[in-house]
Amino acid sequence: MKPIVVTGTDTGIGKTVVSAGLVQALGAHYWKPVQSGLEEETDSEIVARLAGAPVLSEAVRLELPASPHISAEAEGVRIDVEALRLPDTPRPLVVEGAGGLMVPLDDRTTFLDLFARWGAPVVLVARTALGTINHSLLSLAALRGAGVPVAGVIFSGEAAPRVERTIAEMGEVAHLGRVGPLDPLDGDSLRDAFAAIDIAAIRRAMGAA
Repeated sequence: MKPIVVTGTDTGIGKTVVSAGLVQALGAHYWKPVQSGLEEETDSEIVARLAGAPVLSEAVRLELPASPHISAEAEGVRIDVEALRLPDTPRPLVVEGAGGLMVPLDDRTTFLDLFARWGAPVVLVARTALGTINHSLLSLAALRGAGVPVAGVIFSGEAAPRVERTIAEMGEVAHLGRVGPLDPLDGDSLRDAFAAIDIAAIRRAMGAA
C-alpha cells in the first residue's frame, strides 16, 4: 500500500486528530517529517496517545513553533529537503504535513513540492467554518496543479452540509466524512467518530486490494 498524506487548508484545523483516527482505522504507523515547536505536546505524542499505536521519529525537530524555514533559521540550520524520503514500514503509513500546502521548508521548497515528489495520495482536512470554501478549493487546485493525487476531503467541525457539498462538487473530490467536536477527545471517541469516515475509499486510494 502507498502511504497516505494528511494535509490541511491551514494550521490548527484538526490534521493531527484526523491523522490519529486514520492510524487507528488503518492499523498504521504515523510519521511527522518536520516538527516545529517542542515546548508543548508534539503531534507525534498526540497521535501516540490518541491512537495507542507506534509512531516513527520525526526527521527534523525544531524548537520554535513557526514555519519550518523560520524555525530552522532561528537555530542556524537548514532543512535537507532531499533527505525527507518516505520511510519503509511493515504497516500502512500515515504522514502528516505542517500547516497548509504552501508552508515553506526552505526559501525555495514548500510542502506541496515535497508531496509532489512523493506522489502519495493526499487527504485534505478542511474546516466547516466561514472561509473554508475558498481555502479548500484553492488547496485542491494547488494539489491537482502539482500532479498530487487527492483521495478526498475530511471535514472538521460542526456539520455544514451546504458548504461541504459545495467543496465536494466544485472541487470534484470525494467527501470522505466529517469529524465533529469531540468531548472528551480520547481514543474511544475518536474511534466512534471515524466509524462515519469512508475508510474503504482511503484504502483504495492507497492501492489496497
